[in-house]
Order: sequence, then C-alpha cells, then structure tokens
Amino acid sequence: MNEFLKANQALWDDWTPIHARSAFYDLAGFKAGKTSLRSIELMEVGDVSGKSLLHLQCHFGLDTLSWARRGARVTGVDFSGRAIDLARSLSRETGLEARFICSDLYGLPDVLSDEFDIVFTSYGVLAWLADLTAWSRIIGRFLRPGGTFYIVEDHPFAQVFDNTGEAEDLRIAYPYFHSPEPLMLEEHGSYAEPGADIHAVSYQWDHTLGEIVNSLIGAGLTIEFVHEFPYSSYAKVPFMKQDADGWWWLKVRRSAIPLTFSLKARRP
Repeated sequence: MNEFLKANQALWDDWTPIHARSAFYDLAGFKAGKTSLRSIELMEVGDVSGKSLLHLQCHFGLDTLSWARRGARVTGVDFSGRAIDLARSLSRETGLEARFICSDLYGLPDVLSDEFDIVFTSYGVLAWLADLTAWSRIIGRFLRPGGTFYIVEDHPFAQVFDNTGEAEDLRIAYPYFHSPEPLMLEEHGSYAEPGADIHAVSYQWDHTLGEIVNSLIGAGLTIEFVHEFPYSSYAKVPFMKQDADGWWWLKVRRSAIPLTFSLKARRP
C-alpha cells in the first residue's frame, strides 16, 4: 500500500464515526426505513429485485443496504476497515442481508471471484482513484455477460472551482486534466460535517469526462448513455441553495454548468 492510499484510508477511518453521527447521512432516518438513494439513480438503475449488485467504494453501506431494501442481493466494498465494520453492524441491526468486504478497489480480484448483474458506484468516488484504466477493467471483470455498470458522480468540470469559504463566484482553482501525481489537499472537517475536529491531508486525482468514458470503452463495455445535471448532491461551493428535493443549485448562474453526471454501460 503506497503512502497516498495509506493517508486516504486513515482519513476515511477517521471520517466514519463523524459521518455516522452527521445529519448529512441521517443514520436514524435510515434505520427508521428511509432510503439513502436519490432520484437520479433510482430512476436510471431501475428495478433491482432479485439481481446481484456489487457496490464499489460503499463507505459504511447505506446505499448498499438501500438497494437491499429494494430487493437486490448486495455486496459492498470499501478500503476503510472502520466503515466496513459499521456497515456489517447496520446490516445486522436492520435485518438487511448484505455481504461487506474490506478491500482496496484495485486488490478486489484477489479476494472476490463472483460476477454480478449490476456494478454500482456513486457520488465522490473517482477523485480517490489514481488509475481509471485499471478501475474499468475491474468493473468489466465483475460484470456477468449482459450485466450493467452504473455511476452517478460529481461532474469533472465542477471540480475545477474554488470551494473554500471565501469563494463568492465561480473561480478556477484546480486542474481539469488528469495528472499521475495527485493533488495534496488539506482536510479540515468533512464534507458531511465541516466543523468536525479533523485536520489531515488527502491525495486526490482529477479525471476528465472523456477519460471516464474512454476507459470504460477500452475495457470492452458498451456505453448506453451519459447524462448531465445542473445540480449536485451537496453544497460543492458556498454559494448554493438546496431545493425541496434535496438537490443543491448555484445561487448565481443557476443552470450555467454541469454539477453531476450519470453513466450506464453494459458488458456485451
């Protein structure tokens, strides 16, 4: 495990108990029967009853277990041991059957051999991956013939803007194009709990929309659609406003840029 992965893993271990207490994840609401899934993925993934579903980078498994509530046979994977421990605890507490595996994504073929009807991943996952070519090959490895890969994620273009508390308008602060060397970012708090007493460094990578699409094509998958949306799942910059459905919109230039994208692909 390299220094970047170790630092990121330690950060997500530290974030897990903070996220479990946060209003952002609303763990009490989930235990009471609410879903953590949003309207985009519910509509675009569709009926999962009786289907096998592999959730990559599942954190502590709320989305994984939400798919189980909708009838899927689920497996969740994450590299944070604390997150996987919590996911397993939630599975037992809620009575939702799920398998959770603690593994770095790139090492998953060493510990899992199944094939799945659906491979799913969502919101804030790609920035933690250095190599999308290997990522796409792993997706293809775990899809059965005819199986579907689905991702809903922060739009790469939206990642270039300054998201500090001082930002008052769209101002470019980060690169759009990928570099093998990661960005080193100082983390104070968390996206789910900005005031949390966490001060650490993370390592993240930018990936263009073209890189994402082409990596999946290169792994032999057939792209069915790419959709773009002018709203996001959380406040990416300070000057955003939440609507009644929980989506965040820019207060300025409301529909000026894409903030979220979704993609569905199929293994022939």
